[in-house]
Amino acid sequence: MSYFELNKESWNQRALLHFDSSFYDVNGFLAGNSSLREIELNELTEVAGKRLLHLQCHFGLDTLSWARAGAQCTGVDISPVAIEKAKQLSKEASVPADFVCTDLYSYAPDPSNLFDIAYTSYGTICWLPDLDRWARLIASSLKSGGKFYMAEFHPIHDLLTGYSYFEQSEPDIEEEATYTENAGDEKLRLATWAHPLSRVLNALIGAGINIEGVNEHPFSPYNCFEGLVEKEPGRFYLSHNDQDVPMVYSISGRMS
Repeated sequence: MSYFELNKESWNQRALLHFDSSFYDVNGFLAGNSSLREIELNELTEVAGKRLLHLQCHFGLDTLSWARAGAQCTGVDISPVAIEKAKQLSKEASVPADFVCTDLYSYAPDPSNLFDIAYTSYGTICWLPDLDRWARLIASSLKSGGKFYMAEFHPIHDLLTGYSYFEQSEPDIEEEATYTENAGDEKLRLATWAHPLSRVLNALIGAGINIEGVNEHPFSPYNCFEGLVEKEPGRFYLSHNDQDVPMVYSISGRMS
């Protein structure tokens, strides 16, 4: 079994758990709430009327939240269970969006109908072995002048929890429960790859994306790691030697 097949099977099972969790709060979304958090809402603005590609969209809460904000959205994910849930949510919420089930490297955007925005967020690139291919896909999906935006968990956290900060030739293979409150004792086998911040930036630059901004944030908008403390509403902090650990970084860029 390939690493992608291994992860796809695990994310199929995760999608079922996540859809029913209070962590993701599907009922709140259906009642009109947005799944988007302050970091991306403050940094990615003016989406109304724009074509937005959401990479590794899971079951589409963020995709549909951007659609509610006026974007014309397409979500892509490897998990067929997640994509079916996304289509279900789109129908139930009466929020139109397109969803494509494929591994990211196999996604082929229509060159005659490219996107204004490519977006990805929180716990996505660790599932990808090759960031150069990822960055080239982003570049090939965007119009000239199109915007790229990502918000991602900071790799410093991985280092502090015993994983490599730098890339390795083979992934880390772990058996672990998922991060939602309804996970129980079931553990799923997953493959992840480390990517330092410099590697992410260089991959994007090498694909022709002009970096316009890089921010680091001392909090996570999600309570999804051990030891986090909610010092402010919706902001979860981790301390190391009495100092705040960088928990999220965000990158904005534009296609040349």
